[in-house]
This record gives sequence, C-alpha cells and structure tokens, in this order.
Amino acid sequence: MTRGEKVTAIEDLKARLRENDNIYVTDISGLDAQQTTALRRACFGAKVSLTLVKNTLLKRAMADSGGDFEELYEVLKGNSALMVAERSNAPARVLQDFRQGGERPVLKAAFIHTVIYKGDEHLKTLVSIKSKAELIADVVASLQSGVVQLVSALKGQGQKLSGILKTLSKQKGG
Repeated sequence: MTRGEKVTAIEDLKARLRENDNIYVTDISGLDAQQTTALRRACFGAKVSLTLVKNTLLKRAMADSGGDFEELYEVLKGNSALMVAERSNAPARVLQDFRQGGERPVLKAAFIHTVIYKGDEHLKTLVSIKSKAELIADVVASLQSGVVQLVSALKGQGQKLSGILKTLSKQKGG
C-alpha cells in the first residue's frame, strides 16, 4: 500500500467514524471465502457496512477523528473488520445470527453513542439495545394506551348515562 493510498484510507475511515455513532470492531479471521461472502450478504441485508481494515490505519483514523476512541486501541490486534450501521443493534444481530453455526466472527469491541463495550461477552447486551425508532414507538404506544383507556372509559360512562336518561324518561312518560 502506497503512502497516498494510506492517507486516502485514513481519511475515509475518519469520515466514517465522525458520521456514525454505532461502530463495531470484529475479528472475522478463520472464515473461509464462502462464509465471508455469506457474512457480507447478511450485513448488506441488514444495512450494515463491513470493511476489513488495517489496525494501524484504524488507530490513526481514531486518533485523528476527534472522537474518544482511546479505550479501543488495545483491541486493535490481529485481524480486524469495521462494522458500521445506523441502528445500534444491527451489527450485533448480524453477528449473533451468523454465529449460530460456529464461534466466528468474534466481537472485539463496540462504540455505541459514546459507550464502549469491550469483549465478545457483550454481544447479547448489544443485541437487546433498542434503536431510536423503537424507543419512540414504545413511548407513542404507552401514550396511546392511556388515551385509548380514557376515551373508552368516557364512552362507557356516556352510554351508561344515556341508558339511565332513557329509562327515566320512559318511566315518567309511561
């Protein structure tokens, strides 16, 4: 790789690090060509970007990006792949689903909205993180359920009152 190619790669990585809040560093070594292709397809289907990176270039990009990535430097050993997505749990779900048949790929670390998770043992936690859209949907559903209950109660009371008035008017008239 020439010096110019390295500079271009670092600039590309810096841009990706600045633009994304959900960054995963994984180890996909040990996967054969067929498995790697399957992983790439799974990532594409889940709207996750998967890029093999050189640790030295990624470390330089992290240092120059202005983000707080220092804790991730220690996991930048061996083979590394960078996974980036809009939804914070999308890469974790891809990893979990893909690993059902084995132990690879391995999660080295994740950087989710300034929180760092180091180690493969955090995969289940990362899968359970809800996206912003899911949290908003939960809040809207909670608010709606209260309003629906109120309208239902008022409607029921209105029908009860209407029934009482009809009965009273029949008794007076009859």
